[in-house]
Amino acid sequence: MLNVHVLQSCAVAGCASATAIFLLYFMAGSLGLIDRPNERKHHIGNVPLIGGLATYLGVLAGAAYHSHFHVFSQMLLGTAGVLVVLGAVDDRRGLGVRVRMAVQVLVILVMIGVTDVHIRSLGVMFGHNVDLGMFGVPVTVVAIVGLVNAFNMMDGIDGLVGCLTLASVASIILYDGQADAQTSKVVLLLLAGASLPYLIANFGIGRHKVFLGDAGSTVIGYVLAWVLIRLSQDRGTPLTQVDTLWCVALPVFDTIAVSVRRVIDGTSPFKPDRGHIHHLMLRAGLGARATLAVLILMAVVLAIVGVLVRYLDPGINVLMFVALLAIYVTATCMAWRALSARDFSGMGQSSQTQVARPS
Repeated sequence: MLNVHVLQSCAVAGCASATAIFLLYFMAGSLGLIDRPNERKHHIGNVPLIGGLATYLGVLAGAAYHSHFHVFSQMLLGTAGVLVVLGAVDDRRGLGVRVRMAVQVLVILVMIGVTDVHIRSLGVMFGHNVDLGMFGVPVTVVAIVGLVNAFNMMDGIDGLVGCLTLASVASIILYDGQADAQTSKVVLLLLAGASLPYLIANFGIGRHKVFLGDAGSTVIGYVLAWVLIRLSQDRGTPLTQVDTLWCVALPVFDTIAVSVRRVIDGTSPFKPDRGHIHHLMLRAGLGARATLAVLILMAVVLAIVGVLVRYLDPGINVLMFVALLAIYVTATCMAWRALSARDFSGMGQSSQTQVARPS
């Protein structure tokens, strides 16, 4: 069970995050952290991009109150701060993909070098222990960079990344089965507590609507990735390597699906478009709130499926994950093609109508 001190730390994180949102809201203009509508961003008005900064400051405040952190958690929060700054700079002026990737990889390598935590094994599959050996570090780098960008790419409608964060934290606690005071799990709980004020503001409750920004979506994926690796590589915890996939299944599914579709179309996997699952649902006519509800339900269902199959052979478990991933990729690619054809047809009809109109 969680002790009172951990709960108090989470409350401090939430209060500090709320205070930071209020203060940063009025500083966003001078900091250059304002999101303006454009052809890809269809929100109304200029919105401060300070949700991520406020969430991180809330986590730091909660961590300072808790104070009992080991080297891993201390390094996690410290390196996450570097990514928060990177994300804020990206929000302000825009950075190239290579620059962002280079900094992310460097930060991950520093974390591995100091803590010696990385993916050493994929677990026992079909009766054989899959040790990565010398490939452990590069696999870790790819996995973390992938999840960081997966959460960043999901930040497309109000509340989605925040709700997915809470769903992932709840899934990790569920799979682990121990809501104890282990410091890596405390960091997760602080993240959840600090995310709540952002969610309230992001939904526009009150006068101060804010967006998460790259500073927030980046650090959320980073923290979740490291905690999943830490717990799954620790033989003293029930969370297995395969369980980690189900805890973050929806962001992983969507990122892979979008990347595959872009490569098939001959474009860069990193080139932004309106082809993510939330974009497809909105283009199909679903409202923003309904889209959010459906996606959170999908994330929860995927986590439950993972619980139902976790006692099978891990190899079969992975095959189940890959099978659902293949279905997701196929379905979203077909939806993209159908919606694009519909939109193109509509543009053609509009053009013909304009040409036929008498001058």
